[in-house]
Amino acid sequence: MCGIIGTIGDRNIVPALIGGLRQLEYRGYDSAGVAAITQAHTLARVRTEGKIASLDEKVTAAKLEAPIGIGHTRWATHGAPVERNAHPHFSPDGRFAVVHNGIIENASEIKSMLLKGGVFASDTDTEVIAHLLQLYYTGDVVQAIRDTCRRLRGAWALAILCLDTPDTLYGAASGSPLLAAKGENGVYLASDAIAIREKAVGCRLHKGEICALDRDALRFFDAEGKPVFKELAPVSANENDTDKGAYAHHMLREIMQQPDAVGRTLSPLIEDGRVVIDDGVLSADFVKNGLREIKIVACGSAYHTGMTGAMLFERLSRVSARAEIASEFRYASPLIDEGTLAIFVSQSGETADTLAALRLAKERGAKILSIVNVPGSAIASESDCVIHTKAGREIAVATTKAYSAQLSVFYALAIRLASLKGEIDEETARRLAHELAALPDRIAETIEVSVAPAKALAEQIYARPDMFFIGRQLDFATATEGSLKMKEISYLNSQAYAAGELKHGTISLVEPGTPVIAVATDPAVAAKTQSNVCEVKARGAKSVAVVTRSLAPAFADADVVFTVPDTSPYFAGSLAVLPLQLLSYYTALKRGCDIDQPKNLAKSVTVE
Repeated sequence: MCGIIGTIGDRNIVPALIGGLRQLEYRGYDSAGVAAITQAHTLARVRTEGKIASLDEKVTAAKLEAPIGIGHTRWATHGAPVERNAHPHFSPDGRFAVVHNGIIENASEIKSMLLKGGVFASDTDTEVIAHLLQLYYTGDVVQAIRDTCRRLRGAWALAILCLDTPDTLYGAASGSPLLAAKGENGVYLASDAIAIREKAVGCRLHKGEICALDRDALRFFDAEGKPVFKELAPVSANENDTDKGAYAHHMLREIMQQPDAVGRTLSPLIEDGRVVIDDGVLSADFVKNGLREIKIVACGSAYHTGMTGAMLFERLSRVSARAEIASEFRYASPLIDEGTLAIFVSQSGETADTLAALRLAKERGAKILSIVNVPGSAIASESDCVIHTKAGREIAVATTKAYSAQLSVFYALAIRLASLKGEIDEETARRLAHELAALPDRIAETIEVSVAPAKALAEQIYARPDMFFIGRQLDFATATEGSLKMKEISYLNSQAYAAGELKHGTISLVEPGTPVIAVATDPAVAAKTQSNVCEVKARGAKSVAVVTRSLAPAFADADVVFTVPDTSPYFAGSLAVLPLQLLSYYTALKRGCDIDQPKNLAKSVTVE
């Protein structure tokens, strides 16, 4: 969730670094810093606790000026948000400076080895990168970066300076977003295009790639250090607004924006390693003394996030919770009163059925919480409390990034509610918050590794008349969303079923070649879902499994297996849905459908 900026210019680039960091501050703001190679050929650094405004003051006081530099705004994962843990980090010999977004999972192991030959100045996982760069450097910076990255396990986007090459900016990425770009006034590395405040052309680094940028050229290398050609496309701040940029469709662009959307949404909800939600949303008094049940009311994809939310509330906090379809809820004479927390979910905040259901619940005395993407919308305005998702404008009718942002809010709510109820202790709450904070980078990694297999599978299934998605518990909610995406934009007859219900009639519809896509990320029920995969495969189905890495061996007999990074089973739906989004997109593309504006659908449903 950290923000990275690096730039080279003809003049002093420090103001551009500060300006870029301001744009990236949504990614984290508990500490920040810049490092630069000055005209005097020194590696200078300014770091601070707190927000970019504090850094700006310190930089101004230091009178830092340089033609090349890197900057970082931090959301702390390893080490407290204090100045010594702020990026950039230096190698012990002062030759390298590095900023990092992501998590190095084997940092402790590397640190134990490196402690034999050096002293660490911080508590971060990032500092091991600076030490490794020094260890492997023999005069070739790209080679040192390559050797360093081969030792790392986890996710990273890096911007690096080396005092020996004062005119070159280096970058590397694996699972975390990093954009390399060139404009009229300079070259850039950035976590997000919004940090580049001029028209530019560039590209994102794929897993394992390294770049070396100077004023005249952008050079790229693969994980083996071999030069690679990358096509540059226009990038600008508009990439996160209305411009499709280099993407053929808004939907694909929005799929790729999900790491940032989730990061922005979670940023105000996690602080100092804990989930923090304003007492006006979940007051301790109401939760302990008044809360009797939770109703989650929504439509379409938002309803599917509610399915996940309801299961998490019951599992973690032991409060009775149920997801309701808004158009059904408003006519069902629901049994709600002052002990009900009614949560209404809507991307637009204007969904007609959801708004009507809200008004009904309010009349009956329920406490109203809304999760919306549009401040000032009708649903937000009529709620007692609001949590805003920060997905940005979503243009494609089929939601992707707004769905992921809504899920992340439910995760945070479930942790906070369970803490207030006393159902989980402080250590468990912090562990879950840590897993939640890592979600944006894991989303980025999942998207990257899922594109190619999704394209390949789409080629095989696009002409099938129907298909089925199956899963159990939380995985069933994900399967339901995957099925909706497929039917929304490819117009295929796609249905989702609880996997255990297959034998109660549905399996009779399986024909030879019928795609059956199983989601299995929860170890508690994965073996049962694996049995269901065997059952449909025995009847000729084309079996597809979406599983976590640790569960992949159990599904080796499936015809196609998508693997996603391991995370808490509570949060795995945010990863498992990504291959399904990409599969629906590439299937619709192969079928020649209007992906951004599917027939008969609209973005915001404001009529019954």
